[in-house]
Amino acid sequence: MHDDPQSPPPSERDPLPKIWDEKSTIGEMLRGRRGLIVGVANEQSIAFGCAAKLRGFGAEVALTYLNDKAKPYVEPLASQIGASMLLPLDVRDVDAIPRLFEQIKHEWAYLDFVIHSIAFAPKEDLQGRIMDSSREGFLLAMQVSCHSFIELARHAEPMIRPGGVLVTMSYYGADKVVENYNLMGPVKAALESSVRYLAHELGSSKVRVYAVSSGPLKTRASSGIDHFDELIRMAVERTPEHRLVDIAEVGRVVAFLVGGGASGMTGDVIYVDAGLHHMA
Repeated sequence: MHDDPQSPPPSERDPLPKIWDEKSTIGEMLRGRRGLIVGVANEQSIAFGCAAKLRGFGAEVALTYLNDKAKPYVEPLASQIGASMLLPLDVRDVDAIPRLFEQIKHEWAYLDFVIHSIAFAPKEDLQGRIMDSSREGFLLAMQVSCHSFIELARHAEPMIRPGGVLVTMSYYGADKVVENYNLMGPVKAALESSVRYLAHELGSSKVRVYAVSSGPLKTRASSGIDHFDELIRMAVERTPEHRLVDIAEVGRVVAFLVGGGASGMTGDVIYVDAGLHHMA
């Protein structure tokens, strides 16, 4: 993604560190804060952009990987940024999230943030019409992409300190009809609605909840969307600066939300899409 000619040139953005060291840090805004980041699959993952930037601002992070097949891709990234923990998590397993939090509790007494960046729909359901989607495919997409965020919130609640933050990742197709986004449109709409309700329910505990809606990014999750290159072309044509965002830009916004600067906001969908959602 970073080498895409439509992305911002390196001189105009804050690049992700190639090799982690103390010189890669940005500041200490998040020093002393600890959080869980779910969804790192490879170096192009939005979750990795978030993890690298949160570490850059001084936070401690725990990362998850899907399974043994995914671990070799995630383990070097966890090492690169100095992650405190690397733990398995397949949210399709009903025992996986409780087991994850037991492991985290063993190492940490508290959490300050949880970043949820996972989505899935079976290819045959994602690439067809919504009205033709199977019951099983729809329920699986909703469970992995939406309900897992609710489950993470429920298990994080006893550990998260006042001022804590929950963030999930959405997309413009939750609000508007986007050609070929199909089944994920209503799933992301449910996710954004869940953010509002969770913000209400956790507000008395001083915990804030957000959805971050990025423009189209070439991630592993997006590879299943039919004619995804057309979404990329549309975004470049329609954004005010005629460009895509990158995962580092998303990560910086997430760092802002986790930090105290966003203390007056909750329940919001924050767009990081180079202005795409404003365009008719």
